[in-house]
Amino acid sequence: MKSLSTAAGAIKPSATLAINALSQELKAQGVDVVSFGAGETDFYTPDHIKKAGIAAIEGNKSYYTASSGIAPLKSAICGYLQRNFGLAYENKNICVTSGAKHVLYIAMRVMLNPGDEVILPAPYWVTYEEAIRMCGAVPVILRTDETTRFKISAEQLAAAVTDKTKAVILTNPSNPTGMLYSEEELRALGRVIVDNDLYLIDDEIYATLVYEGKFVSAAAIDPELAARTVIVNGVSKTFAMTGWRIGFAAGPQPIIKLMDTYLSHSTGNASNIAQYASVAAYEGDQTCVQEMWKEFAKRRAYFLERVNAMDKVSCLPPDGAFYIFMNVSKTFGSTLCGEKINNSSDFAQALLKHGLVATVPGAAFGSENHIRWSYATSMENIKKGLDRLEMFLENKPQA
Repeated sequence: MKSLSTAAGAIKPSATLAINALSQELKAQGVDVVSFGAGETDFYTPDHIKKAGIAAIEGNKSYYTASSGIAPLKSAICGYLQRNFGLAYENKNICVTSGAKHVLYIAMRVMLNPGDEVILPAPYWVTYEEAIRMCGAVPVILRTDETTRFKISAEQLAAAVTDKTKAVILTNPSNPTGMLYSEEELRALGRVIVDNDLYLIDDEIYATLVYEGKFVSAAAIDPELAARTVIVNGVSKTFAMTGWRIGFAAGPQPIIKLMDTYLSHSTGNASNIAQYASVAAYEGDQTCVQEMWKEFAKRRAYFLERVNAMDKVSCLPPDGAFYIFMNVSKTFGSTLCGEKINNSSDFAQALLKHGLVATVPGAAFGSENHIRWSYATSMENIKKGLDRLEMFLENKPQA
């Protein structure tokens, strides 16, 4: 047999999905694992959205649509962006895909050539680096830490630009850290991007989940920056619709047109039924969004109080999203529950084995000193998981 694709073989599996799969496997075996791995809410899709999906099925919305999505959904997205973020887009500026992850990949495909450099602040979501490499481009990692609240500066960005730099990726608020860039910080970064003729891929999937500060879209700051920015968003986090697989890009028409063409020869349109359900999400009652936000805020506050009261671990308060990025570096070199801890992977594996708690090691996000917890789970699970963490840190394994 001839060898398979070298490029495909070099792709690393998603660490977050791998942890989720492992925890599900252990649960199926009867092991009482508490999982904090996947970035997926524990809420059900709101009823009015589900009813719109059912109506689409009963109304025989089962045919192909335009590759970049149906006009009613594009219009609903434009209205949503205008009402919530002050962004003025037309249907021609919107491309609907099978999830926000799909948006990222297609946007990179139409922007990047082999050898192009993409500046990627770390910590970063696990898919960014692999998607860049899948396009034959080169990720240029900019390191951050707690002292900068995990954010890059305009000076740091400018110093990283070369004649090969094509684009910058920002996540605002961040996965995995939850940190939020202010309008002033975005304006400074945007000036570097504009002055160096770069593209900005701005992942705003957590824009409605902000607890400290005010979310501002980079595209709303400066028309010159908006002209080279592709916004990435979707229904998954805001409306508890991860499995519906609807994401969208909002950006300059030339880029959106190329994305449409690329989709026409790859996946085609996103699910017609899910698109109609998403119209209801964007145009319907938004009370459900506020209710979920309130519950996330409670969980965040509880998590912070518990973690920062423990020895050997700590975390900065996240501005948004639903993650805690916990520093575990004080445990490095020690032994916990009989396991030597030298890095984040050692910590996460030992916590799963002896504490029966599943988290994601920070190494997957480009930060070895941390592990990521998702608080998109019930308060009962959070309490149980943190009780187990406390016992693990005291060298008391689960019986």
